[in-house]
Amino acid sequence: MNKNSVLLFNPRAVSNKNYRIPNSILQVAASIDGLYDWVIVDGNREEDPWPKIKKYLESGDFNYFGCTVMPGPQLKQAIPITNKIKELFPNITNIWGGYFASNQYKVAIGSKAVDFVINGPGDHAFPELLNALTNNLPFEFIQNLIYKTIDGEIVSTSKKTLVDQDSLTRLPYQKLNEFYPVEGYLRPTHLGNQTIAYHSSLGCPFSCSFCAVVPIYEAKWKAKSAQTVYDDIMLIKENYGGDAIEFHDNNFFVSQKRTVKFSELIKDHNMAWWGEGRIDTIDKYSDASLKAMQEAGCKMIFLGAESGSDDILSSIDKGGKQTGEQIKSFAKRMKDFGMVPEYSFVLGFPGKDDETVMRQINKEIDFIKQVKEINPDTEIIIYLYSPVPTEGSELYETIVNAGFKFPQTLDDWLSPSWENFDLRKNPLTPWLTPQMVDKVKNFDTVINAQYPTSTDAKITTLQKKVMKAASSWRYKTNIFSYPYELKALQKYWLRYRQPEIEGFASE
Repeated sequence: MNKNSVLLFNPRAVSNKNYRIPNSILQVAASIDGLYDWVIVDGNREEDPWPKIKKYLESGDFNYFGCTVMPGPQLKQAIPITNKIKELFPNITNIWGGYFASNQYKVAIGSKAVDFVINGPGDHAFPELLNALTNNLPFEFIQNLIYKTIDGEIVSTSKKTLVDQDSLTRLPYQKLNEFYPVEGYLRPTHLGNQTIAYHSSLGCPFSCSFCAVVPIYEAKWKAKSAQTVYDDIMLIKENYGGDAIEFHDNNFFVSQKRTVKFSELIKDHNMAWWGEGRIDTIDKYSDASLKAMQEAGCKMIFLGAESGSDDILSSIDKGGKQTGEQIKSFAKRMKDFGMVPEYSFVLGFPGKDDETVMRQINKEIDFIKQVKEINPDTEIIIYLYSPVPTEGSELYETIVNAGFKFPQTLDDWLSPSWENFDLRKNPLTPWLTPQMVDKVKNFDTVINAQYPTSTDAKITTLQKKVMKAASSWRYKTNIFSYPYELKALQKYWLRYRQPEIEGFASE
């Protein structure tokens, strides 16, 4: 190690050891590999990461601390540890990246702990910043950078166009293995016993106004070729194991040609896989393409249905491309091809008054039940709407006018309510009443009793029958209030987990 070594930190995102390969921080490591000495501390693999971080920094070999910060649980380690570093090691330069850092850069840079934010991909910005700081060079013209001037002005430099993903350095799995055995990251899921987490692309070519990705990638998408993805998966499989794949892309299925090519390459390796896409995109795939995906092991696709209302889809900039009728017809199409559609719905968008919001929640519940009738295998994931800072959008202006505000200081984000807010489970929005929140959460309980998720392999056929019988009268009559009997069965008898995005908060 030398004085300019870099400590890279991946804060804890999960509490149940359901961690995955830390692709985001490993991508940062790849950008400086061979240029700077670096180490990784993964909060998911440490009981308490601070002693290890402190020991590294006390060695005197490190000048830089890099931390990837997603909204939600990662803040619980990222904020206090960054604060401690600034207090105990003031000469260390703290550099943050990730969705939270980019979207909430004002509170991050406004704190005394964070010196720089990498605004988007750091493949070029991070090594360029280290070079500038190490050699006392100007950094003002480095793209994808946010910092505060001596005068206290927050500066955000221009965004760099997404680069050819095949041109990037391969992730340094071998060196990661020196810190944490890679085999330990290949966790059991409903897909397989050793599931590989992998990022094959960056961004998304769409501009939904409720999506945190939009301000960062500005409706741009770049992907690795199918051959590169296949080669990487085979490298992991041959060296560390793996019998299934989770693609953690924001939108894996943008290119039909790439998807089909990958399906052809992976077909004979008996690997189940899952990814995230858009209904209106995949619905344009030919029957032959869907068949190729199914035969190649694609078991489930996470899809943002969001709403059954064409008006709401339009208001969140998803209308004109996706409709309520298409959501239902695509569920049937997926059934015909033997793949499970994993639909997420966002309830609780703002309306002109309480009656309007509650009426729309009831309509969404009815719509979800229609989808289940068409294809009972459809997984339903229900979120309560949590705003993101998509400034300039009609939706963002609506929430601001309704009185919504994000926390104004970094430490305010540590409160449990704001942690849950960014998991889209506990909104602090002024237009949602306790009655509305209860209605949504109670319906979630009932529908998950009526249709237990297929991703929980521990549930027996008998348990499913009992839960279905116990919840049927509520499901049919729309009486969802106080479902204590179902909650008790789910918690104590089934030890049931609700369906969720595979690998969510995995890094």
